Amino acid sequence: MVNARIHKVAIVGTGLIGASWAAQYLASGLDVLATDSAPNAEFNLRKSVDEAWELLSTTGLASGASRDRLTFTPDLKEAVSKADFVQESVPERALLKARVFTQMDEVAPLDTILASSASGITMDTIQSGCKHPERCVIGHPFNPPHVIPLVEVVGGRKTSEAVIERTMEFYASVGKKPIRLRKVLSGHVGNRLQAALYREVLYLIQQGVLSVEDADIAVSYGPGLRWGVMGPNLQWHLGGGPGGIEHFVKQFMDGLVGLMKKLEMPDITPELRQTIIDGVLKEAKGQSVEQLARSENKLVLELLALRAKAGGTIP
Repeated sequence: MVNARIHKVAIVGTGLIGASWAAQYLASGLDVLATDSAPNAEFNLRKSVDEAWELLSTTGLASGASRDRLTFTPDLKEAVSKADFVQESVPERALLKARVFTQMDEVAPLDTILASSASGITMDTIQSGCKHPERCVIGHPFNPPHVIPLVEVVGGRKTSEAVIERTMEFYASVGKKPIRLRKVLSGHVGNRLQAALYREVLYLIQQGVLSVEDADIAVSYGPGLRWGVMGPNLQWHLGGGPGGIEHFVKQFMDGLVGLMKKLEMPDITPELRQTIIDGVLKEAKGQSVEQLARSENKLVLELLALRAKAGGTIP
């Protein structure tokens, strides 16, 4: 059920991420006020929403969900002044985001939350020019937001605890899986986890252990299948057998630590970069990025539907 206090969401910046957020909120039965000053922004936005809608319709729309509830205006102040919640997704430039937040802060109702999709800029920087920085927070999605549920929520030094809690509640109410970051980290959490794994993937490829294709198979047909059901900590609980995580920590943790200490950083040479490019293009078998993305999005939503069907049996 959508948060009762939030009926209208403003989307500021309607590029790839902003358009995906717009589809997510429309599918959740909300009114969406979108704004962007780029040429053809409205046309591109509505096209992106139409493309996402076809997929979202197969997994179920909220009561009242309609693309007719999307309004576009090139005037940022007009959109923000009518919103209960703002999702900013302008390009990832610190000065730009700080300027946009200052403008939004001047016109948004005082109880409106201003959220940024920023992936690498801290909220301290973004909220620096705001008169009401306490209502500014980062809600960083995984791409595309209308498919991937994860949202990383983190405030700045001046963000209020109440705003963080309301933001978490709102994202959960529209079907997201928000996590609370209690410390500011470069890249947040999800990207750091991806980087940690990819470092080892690159190392193994460079050492001649695996081809690019076999590295992908090793992840997606091995631990990746399990990670799509439950996270690594719970997986180790299963790995401990009848004794669970207590047995795993006592019996296997030292060996795991020893393996961790052997992990090395790859040397990112021009040759390695070209090996990755050649391997990925071979693996894609001539399919375009758009074709691969459509296939992936469909399968991810089917997996999420299976998880929902499982109910409370899977954490």
